[in-house]
Amino acid sequence: MIRLLLAEDQGLVRGALRALLELEDDLAVVAEAGSGEEALALAKAHCPDVAILDIQMPGMDGLEAAAQLRRDCPGVKVIILTTFARAGFLERALRAGALGYLLKDSPAEKLAEAVRSVMQGRRVVDPELALEALAEPNPLSERERQILLLAETGLSSKEIAARLNLSEGTVRSYLSEALSKLGAKNRLEGLQIARAKGWL
Repeated sequence: MIRLLLAEDQGLVRGALRALLELEDDLAVVAEAGSGEEALALAKAHCPDVAILDIQMPGMDGLEAAAQLRRDCPGVKVIILTTFARAGFLERALRAGALGYLLKDSPAEKLAEAVRSVMQGRRVVDPELALEALAEPNPLSERERQILLLAETGLSSKEIAARLNLSEGTVRSYLSEALSKLGAKNRLEGLQIARAKGWL
């Protein structure tokens, strides 16, 4: 029996997913979460084989939860479910350690097959999402992404420099390069573009 943790903030969707998955003889949902934080706590308590995480949840999202699970519960395989075919999300999901990446409206049989595949260590990615990611790869380096995320919290270049042990000039240079790659006139526009593409 493959033991599943299901994390989805909408109770109705979560209930439907659980009902569909438990129609399969070899699958059992042992825990349900409505947020990334709750998913982490339940993963530690129940040690599921596979965690199925919605990409967008309040507080800690599915991508952050996947990265944390890889550190705290390395034996748990992760499948990310998304409603959005955004180029950057796939790359971030894979970097976070997810083995599966599927559209939320995929047929239940496809999700069940994905669970069995990731249990065997195989990667399962929805072809539509893979094509989207290949068509528009993330232009930002990890450092540029990190600095944009800090800028998004309202920190000044000086404060970001202090946080990352960099010079203020270096931070400005990274920001300038990131905005140039995004074709943005300022930080706000750059953040909006990067968020819309799923690159942050």
